[in-house]
Amino acid sequence: MLKEIGSVFSFLTVLPAGNSNLETTARYMYIFPIVGIVIGLIVGSIGFGLSIFLDPLIVGLLVVVSLAIITGIHHTDGLADFADGLMVKGTKEKKLAAMKDISTGSAGIVAIVLYVVGLIIALSLATGYQLFLAILLSEILAKFSMVLMASIGKSASLGSNSPFVDLMKNRKKLAVASIITIIPLVLLGGGAGLVIFGSGIALTLFLVGMSARSFGGITGDVLGATNELTRLASILIFVSI
Repeated sequence: MLKEIGSVFSFLTVLPAGNSNLETTARYMYIFPIVGIVIGLIVGSIGFGLSIFLDPLIVGLLVVVSLAIITGIHHTDGLADFADGLMVKGTKEKKLAAMKDISTGSAGIVAIVLYVVGLIIALSLATGYQLFLAILLSEILAKFSMVLMASIGKSASLGSNSPFVDLMKNRKKLAVASIITIIPLVLLGGGAGLVIFGSGIALTLFLVGMSARSFGGITGDVLGATNELTRLASILIFVSI
């Protein structure tokens, strides 16, 4: 089991937890929220410590940098590709081709800039323990959103996303992921935790529908974009309540 957990950690982070195997990672996708807990604890602790003596905007910037370093910007790249695909006019095939293009288009660049700026601003609205909670809970929910999407969505095309979508069609796995997610959200976040949980589910369902209309289903880039967008939305809502 430790080997399988290590594979999941290696897939979602740059932490040295062993070799990542795509099929093994897909089979144990339901423990993604556990990785979110670890990432959230690390980055949240960094944010908490820095907020004691640095300006909130500087803290927000350094937290974003920390997230980028730990996660390897893997899913941020998916957000850029997702934006490029959405902005292309034409058939689903053309949109899918735009997402697979190795070069980043103007839509992708704008999406990344808005995402990073939005994340820095959102993080700067909280300090101390509240900032720690915002980072921790949003990271858990971001990882759960990918599990939920794979559970209810269908693949737009055969690719790296296919094993995740196929192997997550299991209610028991979704139930386990939900429990792992809900417990810290309720125990630590209380009512606010429930609000962002509901908002995260709503956003994921919206992105599943949008992807079905635009691409005919979900892809690895859509999963990555969902992770990033759920993180941002969760932090914005949490610090605003």
